[in-house]
Amino acid sequence: MAHLEVSGLGKRFGRFVALDGVDLAVGRGEFVVLLGPSGCGKTTLLRTIAGLERQDAGRIVHAGQDISALPPARRDYGIVFQSYALFPNLDVGRNVAYGLDGRRAARGALRTRVAEMLQLVGLPGIEHKYPAQLSGGQQQRVALARALATKPDLLLLDEPLSALDAIERVRLRGEIRALQQRLGVTTLMVTHDQEEALAMADRVVVMRAGRLQQVGTPEEIYRQPRNAFVAEFIGRSNLVEAAADESGRVAFAGAALKSGAALQPGRRYRFSVRPEDVRLLDTLDGGENAFWARVRRCEFLGPVSLVTLEPPGAAPLVAQFSANYLGGRALAEGATLRVAIPPEHLLPMPEGV
Repeated sequence: MAHLEVSGLGKRFGRFVALDGVDLAVGRGEFVVLLGPSGCGKTTLLRTIAGLERQDAGRIVHAGQDISALPPARRDYGIVFQSYALFPNLDVGRNVAYGLDGRRAARGALRTRVAEMLQLVGLPGIEHKYPAQLSGGQQQRVALARALATKPDLLLLDEPLSALDAIERVRLRGEIRALQQRLGVTTLMVTHDQEEALAMADRVVVMRAGRLQQVGTPEEIYRQPRNAFVAEFIGRSNLVEAAADESGRVAFAGAALKSGAALQPGRRYRFSVRPEDVRLLDTLDGGENAFWARVRRCEFLGPVSLVTLEPPGAAPLVAQFSANYLGGRALAEGATLRVAIPPEHLLPMPEGV
């Protein structure tokens, strides 16, 4: 049974449809990330679950209770915003204790809880500092401590890392994930950062125009995209369109390529091929699914190189080769290479999605 479930959730802002019949179930202790471009509805979905927005249609059930009409104060959650939302006139201790004060906690117990939470987020002994004296990463840790201080049953994170620099984001995302696993708190996070979603989530929910496009593990989302939008939004992807011939192969770049799936002759398919799945062969190699391609551009990115290839009679193809894989081999623009797409990486996307 789902610990959090939304059914047929709809929300409009005037003529704009922010949520269009959203159905989602989250298991107890699960870390689910809502991912999508700006305006896709992910933040509206989070705010509706929190009661900060009122849905126009649908139900929200948390821990077996219908909370669809409950005000935010009666919903059992902690929330962390992108902007930290700390009170600048209160020191760290009083910021963390803010939600506890309303529960009339005993003064000694309150101080103990604040100390516990600051220890938990790796900031012991800073109770008397003010937010302005802290770095962005430290402020977000304090916001997280405040959200968890009341022992909420649900943790909501609204792009909590987007205001931080790149190094701090990577560090803090690992700490948040480790803390969530340690506490076992059911967590729903919003982000537009694909790498962040893949690194942190048990399951990723990809959204577009108020609708769910795909829900699955990071591996499923990346390796088995349900449609072109998911394939192109998550990482880099080459979209290959081709029809199957009588033998069940597809014509591409003058070669007949075998797919890892059974194809119906005469039917047209769309395939998602990740750049790292393109193989570089020896020029004399006549291996399976091999074809020739000209190097249009080569971008050196340190550990990897992105190579834009021009196969004959086909759209450009982007390949990614690691430095170790190339073994010092230079890929000059204008050179002709022998490459291949292994059958197991040439899989059709589902139709009608």
